[in-house]
This record gives sequence, C-alpha cells and structure tokens, in this order.
Amino acid sequence: MDYQKAYLVSNPVGPGSALFFDEELCIGCNICVNSCRSDVMMPNPEAGRPPIVVYPDECWFCGCCANACPREAVRMEHPMPMRATWKRKETGEFFRIGCINHPEPVTKPPVVD
Repeated sequence: MDYQKAYLVSNPVGPGSALFFDEELCIGCNICVNSCRSDVMMPNPEAGRPPIVVYPDECWFCGCCANACPREAVRMEHPMPMRATWKRKETGEFFRIGCINHPEPVTKPPVVD
C-alpha cells in the first residue's frame, strides 16, 4: 500500500481572525491550546513556536487562551460588531468593560428630567 504525506496548514488569516501570538514572547508551551474550549488551535510541530490556529472562524471569543498564557503572548481582538462600548451621558466618554484605563464608576443616582 502506497501512503502519501498530508500536511496540515492553518486557514488563511482573514477579517474573522481573533487570535494573535507575539512570537518573541511565546515559548510554545501549548497551555493556550489545552485551555481552548472550542479546539481552534493545535500545537505547532516546531518546538518553541506559537500554536497553529486551524479553525479561526470557530473561535467563541471566550478569552480562555489569553487568560491562561503565562507569558501574555496571546492577544485577542474581537470583531467590530462584537465590541461592546458604553457611553456616559454626563461626560460623553466612551469606554469598554475590561479596558485598562476605564473611567471611575458613577455612584450618583440618575437625574430624571
């Protein structure tokens, strides 16, 4: 029986991609691969390299991989329609939940006109 080799390559990076790896920080520990709830990644066959995102369109955007990374080498970018922003009526300031420099919470009750 004659067997042929088959190679698994990642899907092309497109506008639906959410995961990005910093190749300088990633050591290829694959903790992110093991923590992924939807199995969109696989370990890279080259030791010390970032994982391969095989199914980018099946990502649930849960952030488990980014939270599990001990070196903070995984960056997640949500698609534009999924980015929730909030606006303060008083100041007109936009912010996102979980952003680094978010404004202080408003503790005064709302003013009814």
